[in-house]
Amino acid sequence: MGGNRKWWWIAAAGVAGTSGFLVLLLIGTMLVAAKMGGVSGGRTVGLAKGSVPSAYQSLVQKWGNLCDAINPALLAAQLYQESGWKPRATSPVNAQGIAQFMPGTWAAHGIDANKDGKRDVWDPQDAIPSAAKYDCTLAKYVKDAPGSSTDNMLAAYNAGSYAVIKHGGVPPYRETKNYVATIRKMEKSFAETKGRVEPSRQSAGAIHYAQKKLGTPYLWGGDGTPEDGGRFDCSGLSKAAYASVGISLPRVANDQWNSGPHPKRNELLPGDLVFFAHNLDDPRSIHHVGIYVGGGFMINAPYTGAKIRFDRIDTPDYIGASRPTAK
Repeated sequence: MGGNRKWWWIAAAGVAGTSGFLVLLLIGTMLVAAKMGGVSGGRTVGLAKGSVPSAYQSLVQKWGNLCDAINPALLAAQLYQESGWKPRATSPVNAQGIAQFMPGTWAAHGIDANKDGKRDVWDPQDAIPSAAKYDCTLAKYVKDAPGSSTDNMLAAYNAGSYAVIKHGGVPPYRETKNYVATIRKMEKSFAETKGRVEPSRQSAGAIHYAQKKLGTPYLWGGDGTPEDGGRFDCSGLSKAAYASVGISLPRVANDQWNSGPHPKRNELLPGDLVFFAHNLDDPRSIHHVGIYVGGGFMINAPYTGAKIRFDRIDTPDYIGASRPTAK
């Protein structure tokens, strides 16, 4: 840690000195935490700042209100899951474009939304509205199936409406169940935060795991496995910490941004993931993540040659935070 050693000990002492307060805070967090549901459907759902590429934000906001089964945040999460906002994406089974339409599905449901005289699966100006329209069509197909109409619609997008009708709801296919759960979870991250963000029940356990790794040498790409010598990089540590309490996170920091809603700086609670980016207006430029512990500090796996330690979060590249949730 070199020149940072002196202040690290000061920081560690400060955190240790407030351990009683932190324990009370974490216990309080666990006691008052309420189970978070999905984002409400309807026209009041805005998009979190920077969560959608600026070229597509107005499209997603407009077409995400096409019917009651969807909302802009859900449509954004679905498009991100399908292609990561890549308009030229192609899957191994030939699903195409930003919304990953199969050719036959596009032929039946693609629309010329920008009125340029052609229906182009590779043009997000057509593909995003077509995805919303297709979602709403599927919602009508499966409207009589038991359960959440939105969950059933997403399942139909992934597995087909016949499978949803046949199984009376989300079919018991691992891929489809994961598809629905992932999008509903990411939906919270794409939604504009209004009012209080619910605390996480699992935050205390995640912090406890990470604290036990203080002093462990950093390893780029490290997941803490025996093959890695128990070492981590930044996102490997956050992933492992939350896996220890039953919450699955993506592997890289850029994707972990979408693991839950985004509390403001003055709303941070221990256990929140804090992120750092090259461009503060673009979460896709995130390059680093830490685990917030309170008092302006995080548990941080910083870089090659350093050890996992406490660091301050208030740096010029701090972009925001995410509160991981189980669902």
